[in-house]
Amino acid sequence: MAIAKEEEGSETSGGLVVSFGEMLIDFVPTVSGVSLAEAPGFLKAPGGAPANVAIAVSRLGGRSAFVGKLGDDEFGHMLAGILRENGVDGDGICFDAGARTALAFVTLRSDGEREFMFFRNPSADMLLTESELDLDLIRKAEIFHYGSISLISEPCRSAHLKAMEIAKGAGALLSYDPNLRLALWPSPEEARARIMSIWNKADIIKVSDVELQFLTGNDSVDDEVALSLWHPSLTLLLVTLGEKGCKYYTKDFRGTVESVTVKAVDTTGAGDAFIGSVLCKIAGDPSALQNESKLREVLRFANACGAITTTKRGAIPALPTAPEALYLLST
Repeated sequence: MAIAKEEEGSETSGGLVVSFGEMLIDFVPTVSGVSLAEAPGFLKAPGGAPANVAIAVSRLGGRSAFVGKLGDDEFGHMLAGILRENGVDGDGICFDAGARTALAFVTLRSDGEREFMFFRNPSADMLLTESELDLDLIRKAEIFHYGSISLISEPCRSAHLKAMEIAKGAGALLSYDPNLRLALWPSPEEARARIMSIWNKADIIKVSDVELQFLTGNDSVDDEVALSLWHPSLTLLLVTLGEKGCKYYTKDFRGTVESVTVKAVDTTGAGDAFIGSVLCKIAGDPSALQNESKLREVLRFANACGAITTTKRGAIPALPTAPEALYLLST
């Protein structure tokens, strides 16, 4: 099913951000602070980091598209509809009649740890093939964004690598957010190896403090540890620090941008809101990658977007608009 492209005269602007990977249904408990086994019931919420990023870009006034595969089922068509309703171009979506849309049960336990249970045996997103890629759409990308979950198994892994190759060949910036989900990988060692296997292809990389520690094997998040992940063709490395803001590294400058204080309810989607807002701003003005003053403003805005997302439950319902982020920054 094709998703309507932006209408003429709409307020979207900037280069196109194409997001590649998974979209799924998260089931979250109806009460907080319980394990999955203890939950009395669950509410369904659309999710999947690449899809969240695409919607974050669109909601902020940018242009975005999503490339991926959904089940030809009620949930799959519901998710495609959510993308359409949020202004995301879904010409790159295809449906699989033989596999279901992925499901994930997610909870935040009373000890503060998130608990995941995934249903992918295999799910439709894992079955995307190279021949199903919308190459014309991918070639239009100013920025091509992806995670690591699509690297876990074939045929999606080969489709992922092909999409990266096509986007890079057409002149796109490659943006990588590993979005580590250890429960989906056969082992931590394989997760680390696969995540790092495409590391030196990206122009922009965003990792959380926890992901930084996992990938480096170091408990610290200081500059020396972060820069151990630098590679020569990288343009921007971002490390998110939750309520402490974020760190940024380029070839010419580095620094920290403090977060915005809010009353957090649910951190789901905060990282996606952050990187989505960064990509939206860079697609509108790529010079921010070379201008530290501009980049700091971009990251201040991104921190506000991430913070707002933590004030509501769920990812997509909580993703902010630009006026909401600007209002938070002005108060």
